[in-house]
Amino acid sequence: MGGTRSYEMAKHLTSVGHSVTIVCGSCSRAQTGLQGDFKNARRDGFVDGIRVIEFQLPYSNKDGFVRRAMTFLKFAMRSVWVSVTEEYDVVFATSTPLTASIPGIAAHWLRGKRFVFEVRDLWPELPRAMGVIKNPVILGAMSVLEWLSYRSARHCIGLAPGIVDGIAKHIGTSRVTLVPNGCDLDLFDPTANGRWRPEGIGSDEFLAVFAGAHGIANGLDAVLDAAAVLKRRGRPDIKILLIGDGGLKSKLQERANAEGLDNVLFHGPISKMKVTDLLRSADVGMQILANVPAFYFGTSPNKFFDYLATGLPVLNNYPGWVASLIEEHGCGVAVPPDDPDAFASALVYLADHPEERKKMGLAARALGESQFSRSVLANAFQTVLEKAAK
Repeated sequence: MGGTRSYEMAKHLTSVGHSVTIVCGSCSRAQTGLQGDFKNARRDGFVDGIRVIEFQLPYSNKDGFVRRAMTFLKFAMRSVWVSVTEEYDVVFATSTPLTASIPGIAAHWLRGKRFVFEVRDLWPELPRAMGVIKNPVILGAMSVLEWLSYRSARHCIGLAPGIVDGIAKHIGTSRVTLVPNGCDLDLFDPTANGRWRPEGIGSDEFLAVFAGAHGIANGLDAVLDAAAVLKRRGRPDIKILLIGDGGLKSKLQERANAEGLDNVLFHGPISKMKVTDLLRSADVGMQILANVPAFYFGTSPNKFFDYLATGLPVLNNYPGWVASLIEEHGCGVAVPPDDPDAFASALVYLADHPEERKKMGLAARALGESQFSRSVLANAFQTVLEKAAK
């Protein structure tokens, strides 16, 4: 599925007359739109009015830590060359990973260019909290890079309240702006034509969907724990669909098979357009993360905003700003982390109360329209970059 934030923001900037170049790597789940062969591990062209420079650096979220780290570093080094040789007014970098800031740092110190840094996850705080990175030398180097990134940037953008607070500890609040992920209200129009369910899920069955990565951060064992409770309660009418890929997908599948969890179905990544058809046919969207306190106010998950845009009730399993939004606006159910009985009970309640589910869906769409319209957020994004250029 994948997020399209950078593309959407770039499209907005071109629509108001700015010239935009996107520098990116290759990804197993998506295409840049460029055609032709790579030359010297690079290709260059225009896609929808946006200049795209694509490096031949294949990346997958199934890659191990060392391989991913090497890919990130190679991308940063190649991007530095672009940032010190191309002509532009503002260099913008978006993380994760934190190494994405290196071209901006180079442009600032070597050429005096204006640099705007967008932070999608706090590093090294998040990998430290998850226990993914434990080496003190690596964590120390990342802390130095974090400090240098914020100090080099003329302005920073945070995607969640906790991220903004984390950046502000280093550079104060005046140089940080909250611009969360947003809702593609037209793309995910719940009244549009197009409905799709994978084979094995009947049109009359209750369908709960998760669409995203299957990694450590996503904590999808919590979904299987709830599925086991549903099996014990005799609710075969409730189906759970996990769409996507990731390093833990095979282990999750093995566990589901070993425990006979035939109420859980797995499907590979699908296009954004097919995601829209899927969400229109679903009954609830699951916003799942591992129970890591750093996530509570420090993430801005794409899937949550896609659920809102589709008018889909949201089932969330961790506290924080997303849970608060759900509870305040009545657009779903927030359950405590690590509580499979509460998770299963929420699914049963939603399945057994279609009218309440409908109200939640309408509230979800209303929240998306009032607070997270992509066009409104794109204007805020534009304002940050234009001020930085002055």
